[in-house]
Amino acid sequence: MAQTRASRSDERVLRDFRAALEHWSAALEAHRIAPPDHNFSARVRALSEAAAEQARACREADASGFDWTPHRAAESKPPYELQPGTGRRGPEKLWRRFDAAVAALSTIATGRDILAVADAYEELADAAAELAQAIAREDRPARARRAARARSA
Repeated sequence: MAQTRASRSDERVLRDFRAALEHWSAALEAHRIAPPDHNFSARVRALSEAAAEQARACREADASGFDWTPHRAAESKPPYELQPGTGRRGPEKLWRRFDAAVAALSTIATGRDILAVADAYEELADAAAELAQAIAREDRPARARRAARARSA
């Protein structure tokens, strides 16, 4: 009986982990296929949420006795619109934090320490959340100007 419960628990952990990975992949894909600048802050926020979900899934997997299987290349890059030098909007200080978090995740994910991977996803989630908020604040005046022009036309 205990084995059956453990198996069901393991199945749930794996299902949750796969769902988090799918959410993460979808968030990255949204950046890859997006038209320039359209809903940028929302995509960065979605990436933050997906990274936080990945962190939770890694911690849950660790608590259930699972290991991290290295599966990323240390030199992997984020989608183009998130890379330095591409005209990305937002405070440079926050982008530096984001870039450092991406680099750390890429390196740590090549190892086997699932809790270190969880920490790296958590840092990326926090950096992206702060960045998304800053970009959204910058977007508000531009949206207000566009709305005012639309009303006067």
